[in-house]
Amino acid sequence: MKAKDLMTRRVVSVGPDATLLEAARLMQQHGISGLPVVDAKGALVGVVSEGDFLRRGEAGTERRRPGWLEFIIGPGKLAAEYAHAHGRHVSEVMSTKLHTIEEETPIEDIVQMMERFKIKRLPVLRDDRVVGIVTRANVMRAVVGIARYAPPPLASDTAIHDAVLAELDKCGWAPLSVGVDVHEGVVDLWGCILDERQREALKVLAENVPGVKGVKDHMAWVEPMSGFVLEPPGAPVAV
Repeated sequence: MKAKDLMTRRVVSVGPDATLLEAARLMQQHGISGLPVVDAKGALVGVVSEGDFLRRGEAGTERRRPGWLEFIIGPGKLAAEYAHAHGRHVSEVMSTKLHTIEEETPIEDIVQMMERFKIKRLPVLRDDRVVGIVTRANVMRAVVGIARYAPPPLASDTAIHDAVLAELDKCGWAPLSVGVDVHEGVVDLWGCILDERQREALKVLAENVPGVKGVKDHMAWVEPMSGFVLEPPGAPVAV
């Protein structure tokens, strides 16, 4: 799945000379949290988002620091913050540190960029022109759509058993001591774990194999330093 499969094609944008009030009204009217800023030639020059409205002078929310810290920060950064908090036009508050993608950008790269740069939207460019935008909501809808088309359940307990083991082999975090039994679609997990987070992950792994009707946890937790063993509540002991 690529950006062209996810993106919203009817992009609402704003010009750099527009007022912040005009930008805010556009966002409210269309129910969006950010706008690409394009110049008269249609080239992307910035992005304005709801975050740019948080620190505003008229709302009394502009950033304030003690005098000694302002001295350390220096006049340049303080001046930039003042302009951002009191600017009346989009060009005065928009972010010019742009992160963009192309139509062929795969979904895994899109998610990685959103996480790495802590951003909610990515403009999609073609020849330096905005042709779409991918937001976190677009990615979420794609995930929901994929989940609707679950693969058919595996036909036998043996097939389920082999599929669980195959998935375990892919996971470097999975303990080598895990044993797997399957009876009428119910997976029994045996063995030892060294971290309680492995327990939940192993159950999720088994639940996601097509055809699994339930998962029973018989795994004991072993404290790595002392060797102390704690069985799961109510679980039978494997012999």
